[in-house]
Amino acid sequence: MRLTLTLTVHRGTRNIGGSCIELATSAGDRLILDAGRPLDAPRDARGLLPKTLDRMAPAHVIFSHAHMDHWGLVDELPGHWPLWAGNKAAELMRLTSSLFGMPLTRDIWTWQSRDRGFRIGPFLVTPFLTDHSAPDAYMLLVEAEGRRILYTGDFRCHGRKASLVETMIARPPADIDVLIIEGTNLGTSKPVISETALENDFTALAREVPGHVFVNWSAQNLDRTVTLFRAARRSGRQLVVDLYGADVLERIAPGTGLPCPGDPHFPDLRVLITGAGKRLYARQGRSDWADAQARQPYATSRRRLAGRRAIVMTRDSMLGEFARGGLNFTDRDAYVFSNWKGYLDENSTSTGWARAQAACARTMHLHTSGHASPADISRFAVAVDPQAVVPVHGLSWDVPGVALPPIKRLADGEAWVIPAAA
Repeated sequence: MRLTLTLTVHRGTRNIGGSCIELATSAGDRLILDAGRPLDAPRDARGLLPKTLDRMAPAHVIFSHAHMDHWGLVDELPGHWPLWAGNKAAELMRLTSSLFGMPLTRDIWTWQSRDRGFRIGPFLVTPFLTDHSAPDAYMLLVEAEGRRILYTGDFRCHGRKASLVETMIARPPADIDVLIIEGTNLGTSKPVISETALENDFTALAREVPGHVFVNWSAQNLDRTVTLFRAARRSGRQLVVDLYGADVLERIAPGTGLPCPGDPHFPDLRVLITGAGKRLYARQGRSDWADAQARQPYATSRRRLAGRRAIVMTRDSMLGEFARGGLNFTDRDAYVFSNWKGYLDENSTSTGWARAQAACARTMHLHTSGHASPADISRFAVAVDPQAVVPVHGLSWDVPGVALPPIKRLADGEAWVIPAAA
């Protein structure tokens, strides 16, 4: 029997987010790389798995990281399909599922960041911890039927783990037949600066502003949390996170050196206790955990913060409680939006951005992308030197000036038998 390996990108060849990629052997063994929720899908939408993905035949599913556009359709996957993810990524998936009111009760097989490789049937999978705005994100090398496929997942070369990608560029895996690579930032002008440069910008701002620095950022962007903690320490401030931010750190920080509430190495990290935060955890049946946080010496309140200088985690949903607790925006404060600018509605009057501007607080957008720059996409692909590049998770693969190895363009749902190595 001739051994073949077939690649099908069920979703991702012409869009960003919602990735779903399949590798199938000639014997019918199947490995699915990610099963993501499309970014533009309504939160309550169902039936979003690609129609071309056969749900009857057995398959194993590997999630490259814990952003929902890569794992958010987990509840639509057949219950008998085994799931795989990095150990800490699996923790974040469970946490996020609980927050959305649909606890993830299925088992997830996990690996540690230093694991060299593991077998799933005929597939040998080697995870490579990578640099991305999600913690515990991986590139995946899959070997089967004499072929070697490297899937980048989402990556960048300018975060706090940039050395991981630079090491791969310097010493890439050999003899790659297919590189499945993301191209989110092709054809865009998103800010791509280092987290260290961003830390310097936040530090300078925190030294200039006499009041608080309110920052809207994702609690799961731990690179940004580290950036803000270091900026707070350098400017003589405390960093204040909410209960959700504390929950993320409790799950991910142990053994990593990351800031964690209660760790004596990080005395200037505080947890803000609010009624909304406690209600969020009560809905998950975790009132005891939230109450225990409120009793800790690192817990703080809105009224305590009102007279101090801090960098404060802020979301639009928190603003009403901030105001009722005496933590209003003033002209002595700054408000920073530290997410992709596409998430900021500058025309809305109810956002933190608008309310800060109305109070004459200083408003700024300080951010860096979670994805590689066009130059780094090219640098990585050229270094790997595959027989073919299969583009995913991007819209502008024909943009001029980006050097890439030979490209194999697929349509969503198109099956391609990967040629045997010469």
